Amino acid sequence: MFRVLVIDDERSIRNTLKDILELEKYTVELAEDGFKALELIQNKDFEVILCDIKMPGMDGIEVLQKVEELKPDTPVIMISGHGNIDTAVESIKKGAFDFIEKPLDLNRLLITLRNAMDKSSLLTETKVLRKKVNKRYDIVGESAAIKKVKDMVDRVAATDARVLITGSNGTGKELVARRLHEKSNRAAGPFIEVNCAAIPSELIESELFGHEKGAFTSAVKQRKGKFEQATGGTIFLDEIGDMSLSAQAKVLRALQESIITRVGGDAQIKVDVRVVAATNKNLAKEIEQNNFREDLYHRLSVILIHVPDLNDRIEDIPLLCDYFIDLICTEYGMPRKAIENEAIAELKNMRWTGNIREFRNVIERLIILCDKTITRDDVLNYAVPRY
Repeated sequence: MFRVLVIDDERSIRNTLKDILELEKYTVELAEDGFKALELIQNKDFEVILCDIKMPGMDGIEVLQKVEELKPDTPVIMISGHGNIDTAVESIKKGAFDFIEKPLDLNRLLITLRNAMDKSSLLTETKVLRKKVNKRYDIVGESAAIKKVKDMVDRVAATDARVLITGSNGTGKELVARRLHEKSNRAAGPFIEVNCAAIPSELIESELFGHEKGAFTSAVKQRKGKFEQATGGTIFLDEIGDMSLSAQAKVLRALQESIITRVGGDAQIKVDVRVVAATNKNLAKEIEQNNFREDLYHRLSVILIHVPDLNDRIEDIPLLCDYFIDLICTEYGMPRKAIENEAIAELKNMRWTGNIREFRNVIERLIILCDKTITRDDVLNYAVPRY
């Protein structure tokens, strides 16, 4: 049932609106002034608020401003018998969903109300989906090692400082990068991921900076690169240790001047991106062997975050078990499976060379192959592949 709050100092209008809206299957509550309305708004959630502008004590515009502070996602429809264009414009500027003049046109009121309900439903759905996405990219664990990572992320996320994330394969470097983005002021912007190891060296520059039509044989049209696509957001350069030296030089320029040039072009294009990079290589050794530019390393490593191996935080395995069992069972649409303490103890005894990636695969295998409860024998039989 959709809940609607009607705020009007005229009893006859309040009661008429209540009768009409209840016939349309809405749940309606009434308030005769702004003070009573704010009390209701603080204690209850409404999908839509209908608010008169001219009221004694606290007028509708003041109520609207308070609602914007208390429940910014709740649509407010302003109604008035003394309205004009200026009043309507002021209401919309202050955040009203719409403005309707008295005497109320019933059809227009119901259509506006339905539109406001649609907006409210979309906002709720967006919040739910965002929570699901955020949960998918949770950094799970309460060990000292992972708490240090979370604390570092929370400290630097709000800045535009460049971050270099280090750690072995499968430790969750991408999760750290996504958490940095989601907690930053750029969260509403794009998060563009580039796997530098997966792109051939001859194509990496085109991928990062784009190309002009005719720049090379297959360049049949102009194409924006990842840096341009990430404008206003974050670009994540994964496995940057595998990038060619020529591409490194262009990335260095992009970091120094926030300017890029497309392959085959001369125009200088301004970009506004936050750069987060990750690598599983020892860049100090790569610099010694002339495989990585030292000046680029210093540009990237304003903040250094090291993600620990799973073997260095085995106390997180019980939490990781719960997290992945919930996630995978939901993905497969099956009832949640339990896991015995002895099975968890056996998982703790294993050596996780593939880290979180390997651990997730093992939990998925156990969920598929085991009965309602994952036992120690199941771990011994299925966790380690037998060739």
